[in-house]
Amino acid sequence: MRVVGEEAVERARYTYRLRVSATARVGLEGEWGRCRWLWNECVVRSRKAHAEGEVCGPARLDGMLTRARAVTPWLAEGASVPQQQTIRDFAASRTKALKDIKNRLPLKRRAGMPRHKKRRGSDPSLNYTRRGFRLRDGRLHLAGGIVLTVVWSRPLPAEPSSVRVYRDRVGHWYASFVVPALLEPLPPTGAVIGVDWGVKETATTTSDAHDLPHARHGLQAQEKLSRYDRMMARRKPKKGQAASKGYREAKRWRAKTYARIARQRQDTARKWAKKVVRDHDVIAVEDFRPKFLAGTSMARKAADAAIGATRQALVEMGRKHGRDVRLVHPAHTTMDCARCGARAKHALPLSERTYTCTECGTVCPRDKNSARVMLLRAGLDPAGVEGTRPPGAPLREAA
Repeated sequence: MRVVGEEAVERARYTYRLRVSATARVGLEGEWGRCRWLWNECVVRSRKAHAEGEVCGPARLDGMLTRARAVTPWLAEGASVPQQQTIRDFAASRTKALKDIKNRLPLKRRAGMPRHKKRRGSDPSLNYTRRGFRLRDGRLHLAGGIVLTVVWSRPLPAEPSSVRVYRDRVGHWYASFVVPALLEPLPPTGAVIGVDWGVKETATTTSDAHDLPHARHGLQAQEKLSRYDRMMARRKPKKGQAASKGYREAKRWRAKTYARIARQRQDTARKWAKKVVRDHDVIAVEDFRPKFLAGTSMARKAADAAIGATRQALVEMGRKHGRDVRLVHPAHTTMDCARCGARAKHALPLSERTYTCTECGTVCPRDKNSARVMLLRAGLDPAGVEGTRPPGAPLREAA
């Protein structure tokens, strides 16, 4: 985030669908072929320099690009902007991987070293800076004479500084613009809320009106996905053979269904996050990492709940509207009593949905108790069961 004048400004992405003609598609695929070749060349030179004990930095790769464009007409036919951005992206990913190795992070948390991009295994993705594109009459003009029609589902709030043109697995093309988005502060409400993530309900809060039930988008589409999986299994090509048309169609239908599920989850998360942010000044959110559930019997249901995407949507919405979002460590939140602070001696099994405190005798739903614990750990003192207070009353810290 940066400050311009008296207004706080941060960068945001606005993504739009593209209508791509046959001529534009050929041009985009040609540009991607050159950028993919350049990426693979960077991988080869980087590995060779590492074996010789040298450093292959961005300056060295820029020199390689200049010499390659001078002697390779096919490469020089393409625009220089996406090729230069390819080198920048390669250098950034390599630097991050080396940094993770230096910090001795676990293998699961490390960023992998850049690898070769195969022709059929990677989707096109082209990055253009401001001098590589322009908007004219509602159309996107890219360097190299490529003209694309943008489906303007919403207006851009400001002049974009860069754009990424990419194709997803379904075959649809998109343009993602980076713009300086102004913050939109909401009026104060004098209310606070605690949010606890779960599986029975995606989000349980201290306010019954703001609980988020499990939408089950993936479960509703399971019949279609199972049918496409069987179609792909029957038509799976043997090793070394090209996939049949039926296999590619079934794979495309499967990817299209998954994309639809992802959009449904994102839409549900954003609408719920906007409602929570609009009605509360301070939000205490469990800093939950759902990755550990991947090896449990609840993995499928936890993934369908999209806890990670919902949490990210709530944090981004709070930042956009100037709300105070406080992340709370999730350790022992299901064992602590929100009334007296006593901790249970044993962890509660997931089948037990009622929390009973052995010290003060409080009996309440397990997730509701955890949501109130979020408020206390965030340093808030809720004035009532629902975590609300009279408008204009100051927020007091818990003792």
